[in-house]
Amino acid sequence: MAAEADPACVLPPRPGTMKLGSQGLEVSAQGLGCMGMSIAYGVRKPDADMVALLRHAIAAGVTFLDTSDVYGPHTNEVLIGKALHLHGAREKVQVATKFGITRDVRAVRGDPAYVRAACEGSLRRLSVDCIDLYYQHRIDTKVPVEVTMGELKKLVEEGKIKYIGLSEASASTIRRAHAVHPITAVQLEWSLWTRDAEQDIIPTCRELGIGIVAYSPLGRGFFSSGAKLVTELPDDDFRKNLPRFQPENMEKNALIFERVSQMAARKGCTSSQLALAWVHHQGSDVCPIPGTTKIANFNQNLGALSVKLTPDEMAELESYAAMDGVHGDRYNSTVLNTWRDSETPPLSSWKGN
Repeated sequence: MAAEADPACVLPPRPGTMKLGSQGLEVSAQGLGCMGMSIAYGVRKPDADMVALLRHAIAAGVTFLDTSDVYGPHTNEVLIGKALHLHGAREKVQVATKFGITRDVRAVRGDPAYVRAACEGSLRRLSVDCIDLYYQHRIDTKVPVEVTMGELKKLVEEGKIKYIGLSEASASTIRRAHAVHPITAVQLEWSLWTRDAEQDIIPTCRELGIGIVAYSPLGRGFFSSGAKLVTELPDDDFRKNLPRFQPENMEKNALIFERVSQMAARKGCTSSQLALAWVHHQGSDVCPIPGTTKIANFNQNLGALSVKLTPDEMAELESYAAMDGVHGDRYNSTVLNTWRDSETPPLSSWKGN
């Protein structure tokens, strides 16, 4: 029998809302990453349980839901669609989904025909008339970003999407895209142990008035469980292939978790709440989207909003996870391109298909 939200559960304080970017999108101050409900982290969870979690999140005020057509593939959008149409939830929720990764050939596409077909597919699976925030999930390095943005701009004009986002895009790609149509949000990995975007990408977003959506703010679960997480992962969990989660690196990274846990104990919160609070304290233009498949973990994550950090405490946390102290890259060499290699050809070179 599917698990239901415990009616006796006391919800943490509601998160409130924030302006994401400068085009008018308003979202809950903390979102919910939905990928793990359908893919990547081992056995797929029962849809009924995940719909119950989504209903619980919306009732708690977390209304910014993040998905993608590649999660499943497709099944995560269908799941979100089910939850959206229960008890009039659609009017309360801001749906963000993504296109670009073609799971069948492990490639990226950003050509106009694909952009349009992907959008139509997502609209159908989500059972909505308009997508609130539509990201290019990865950048197609064969197609000038201006060409991809041109088609997205048409979809905005047709009322099929409200706002445009980019994920894992370089600073120069962001600038080129923003010149065609305003970018509302850039999604990037940002946590205590992933801070490389701070040098160039985040300043660029702030200069242009673009909101920042932080995925994996808990280090893909590392700041919840530390090194023991690896021993608990099922064989098909993709984290088992990530460099940071390899035994030789995790043994060294465990010291980071130990120090964060000690500080959390002094603060009277959990290690995950402390790590998530650090992301929240990065600025009012940042919305983290921690994912979970459990209501208890969701409530704990929401409690991070109540954790206050002084500048000295922020600096102390950052010293624990200084980049030269983190062992292993965030992805391995076989992953689809990230922001470091997301440059596209100049528009003048485009011949079309």
